[in-house]
Amino acid sequence: MKIRLKLFASLREYLPAGTQSNELELEVADGASVQGVIDLHSVPSKRVHLVLVNGYYIQPQARAATRLKEGDVLSLWPPVSGG
Repeated sequence: MKIRLKLFASLREYLPAGTQSNELELEVADGASVQGVIDLHSVPSKRVHLVLVNGYYIQPQARAATRLKEGDVLSLWPPVSGG
């Protein structure tokens, strides 16, 4: 199935080399979990702060159990700092 993965700010470094934007379309196994996609791209869990699926927040303890569906948009943000 196809999903769209969006990585923001410093997490963009985990996109494949040559990716022109902060997002890409992925082919993943049916029923892939949010955590499975994060792991597939070798993004350290400690660097992922905010996770949204189709704009809905996924709590850290629910990421392994939350299954993606065809056409879902998975968006990841690192912790935000600044002032």
